[in-house]
Amino acid sequence: MILTMVCEVQVPLLATLLLGGCVSKVIRMLRMGLADGGDGPTALFPMRLRRPVAAAMCALELGLGVGLIATAGVAGGRAAAVFIRLGTGLLFLVAFCALLEMRSVRPEIGCGCFGELSTSPVSWRTLTRAALLAVAALGTLPLGPVSQPPPGWPVIMVGILAGELILIACLSPELGEALVRLGYSEPCERRVVPEERTLAALRRSKQWRRHARLLTTDEPTDIWRELCWRYVVFPGRLGDWDAEIVFGVFLGHRRPLIRAAMVDAATGNPLQWPAAPARPRWRVPSPLRHAIAAASPAAPLAGGGASRSAGGPGRLSGPPNRDPAEAPASRRSGVIY
Repeated sequence: MILTMVCEVQVPLLATLLLGGCVSKVIRMLRMGLADGGDGPTALFPMRLRRPVAAAMCALELGLGVGLIATAGVAGGRAAAVFIRLGTGLLFLVAFCALLEMRSVRPEIGCGCFGELSTSPVSWRTLTRAALLAVAALGTLPLGPVSQPPPGWPVIMVGILAGELILIACLSPELGEALVRLGYSEPCERRVVPEERTLAALRRSKQWRRHARLLTTDEPTDIWRELCWRYVVFPGRLGDWDAEIVFGVFLGHRRPLIRAAMVDAATGNPLQWPAAPARPRWRVPSPLRHAIAAASPAAPLAGGGASRSAGGPGRLSGPPNRDPAEAPASRRSGVIY
């Protein structure tokens, strides 16, 4: 009876770990824009295959986690339950072999099991955890449908589950990383933020959508960091003039503050932003428009209005002086206009 209880506890435990790993990987993907597959066993694959493999791993963990819960009872039958549990055991067994290979080939890379928390190099703790989870998953194969425990046994099951959770926590380097992040806020000047994350946050921002029409390419020509800011330069075009769009991304928040400036490509002098395209105005039905116009002759009809003159407000008077002698010494002054 005790052995059956231990096997029944493994089903919700394995399902929780699989779904938790899937959610943490998806969160990392959303923060990075797209999964680059740079962490975990996906680093063993060629660069072009890392993103598809990372997405397939998330889908597999999600399917197995949901399948373990769905086939825990009588739903799906015995064959479906054995298939899901065997797939879970094989997944952890393959993960153990992949981590063993990573430790000898790429010892500096984390296992990537729980997204951003799994950055520590693969150690004996990580290998032992994967091996124990594989044994736990394969041990559920002879288990039938999970039934209601007899009176008094739920307390024993909770004790078994608590003991396994403590063991997994001792074998998980992610726990220490999570506690450090909860109790300590690293200064933004010392925070390590990959360039890929900065570019992903920039391309999701309102500043990018507002000025993307001026860019000639979406690949930066220069990137540098000054304390809490990272500056990204893109080539742009303003009429007949070559320009550069400089974005400043603050590195202290998960939703960073972003500023933008446009400078002349030859001199580095700041340029004025062009006027935004006019939005279409709401048009009043024709009879009502004429009634409003008759009552208020000075008011223009909706959707109409006089056009701006060549020198009116919002029009650029042209780029500033392109004399290199008057240009700033360097555009890397840290100033966003």
